[in-house]
Amino acid sequence: MKLHIIRHAETEYNKLGIIQGSEVDSGLNDLGLRQSELFYDYYKDHNFKKIYVSGLKRTFQTVKKFIDNGFPYEKLSDFNEISWGVNQGKNDDLDEYKLLTDSWKSGNLDNKFENGESPNEMVVRLMIGLKKIVNDNFDNVLLCIHGRALRVLLSKIIDNDLTMMDKYVHSNTGMYIIEYIEDKFSIIKSNLREHLVR
Repeated sequence: MKLHIIRHAETEYNKLGIIQGSEVDSGLNDLGLRQSELFYDYYKDHNFKKIYVSGLKRTFQTVKKFIDNGFPYEKLSDFNEISWGVNQGKNDDLDEYKLLTDSWKSGNLDNKFENGESPNEMVVRLMIGLKKIVNDNFDNVLLCIHGRALRVLLSKIIDNDLTMMDKYVHSNTGMYIIEYIEDKFSIIKSNLREHLVR
């Protein structure tokens, strides 16, 4: 199986540096819509057998042109972004935000904001979603998710160590290609962005 994982296209929250988690169901801005169009134009002949998105509209909007043109798809809320709890909708230069994400790098993976979600909690649902994709057993699929979700998922399946999550750089519509052979995941390409250079 080849699993193509992209982060959703840009939202206004991304542009403004605002914390945007699972409870913020924002749509794409004008640049994001253009990014999604460029991604479709570049990969429309890639023969994805199925497309998976989170339950949040920014992922659906990113791949909507594929869906409009007949590609089968499924929404899996297991892939929703992490919940940032009481700090959702605040600026990401918040001191508490940096303290929290730094604590994760140090191995404190149960830490979370009030009413939020920790990486250890998030990874459980991400793996449920991934197991569903693996069991569906299509050889070529596209998964559109979120920045932190992508980092947590990759650090789990590649390193089995969530403290490594921040090494996985991502950008809006940047794509990772993952190969899955004999129960092992490996990265073939990282954060591909050629479709944006046009």
